[in-house]
Amino acid sequence: MTTIMHAITPTTHDLGEFEVRRVLPSRHRRMVGPFIFVDEFGPATLPEGPGMGVRPHPHINLATVTYLFEGAIDHRDSLGTFQTIRPGAVNLMTAGSGIVHSERSPEDMLDKPKPMFGMQTWLALPDGREEMDPAFENVAKDDLPLIEDGGAKARVIMGSLWGQSAPTTCHAETIYADILLYADGAIPIDAEADERAVMLVDGEAALDGLQLEKYLLYVIAPGAKVSLSSLSGARAMLLGGEAFTSERHVWWNFVSSSKERIEQAKADWFEGRFPVVPGDRDEFIPLPVGQPKTATD
Repeated sequence: MTTIMHAITPTTHDLGEFEVRRVLPSRHRRMVGPFIFVDEFGPATLPEGPGMGVRPHPHINLATVTYLFEGAIDHRDSLGTFQTIRPGAVNLMTAGSGIVHSERSPEDMLDKPKPMFGMQTWLALPDGREEMDPAFENVAKDDLPLIEDGGAKARVIMGSLWGQSAPTTCHAETIYADILLYADGAIPIDAEADERAVMLVDGEAALDGLQLEKYLLYVIAPGAKVSLSSLSGARAMLLGGEAFTSERHVWWNFVSSSKERIEQAKADWFEGRFPVVPGDRDEFIPLPVGQPKTATD
């Protein structure tokens, strides 16, 4: 039985002070479970100055998950949320019928070098729930289950893994974990989820003897029982969940099962009908002209 179905090479975007590597969506695969967009960014150190400055922009019919290894990001959204994202905590923003948010380096770090290393993912919302009310939650690092043995430890970010369940809301069946392997360490990859994938983000590791390359997304065959191991130490992300049976379309920051809904969202943003972000009203990212980089149709 073939253990690895796909090894997806990221598309790298150089943002000047740091790189963003995108593995989903790709030509080979659009989704793994509910995950429809997977970005890894850094590691990098942003110099003194403005740092990260992602202006207000909209989303519909998805949930975003931000998880940091290093650094800090101030999140603001049109619900009135203000939250500083810290390493090891999870930020879940459910766009549903529509939300606007911004992401910026904290003001108290602008005059300092700023580390930046983490993951941002989008999860498609299931059929019948795409237009749910927008929501936001932050789950602190200490509230996420930590599984430890002699050779590895893993923080469960979403879903249930290794007999432990995270308190993070899941709109569809989801698994997401941050795995640290010590030298000569190993951990089994639960086989219960419909779809699973692993990304090595630091160090050296192998899946059932297959040496992994950093930042590639390795999609594991359904039902395959595999082990992630390392000779010298590693950090990897495990993600996946239930397989979606209906298609999702992506255009810029919009995800939906309906192309017409995306067209409506484009018109709403262009005409200024989305809500504003309290505390960050003066700027916004305009609707792209032509085909944006994030588009699947």
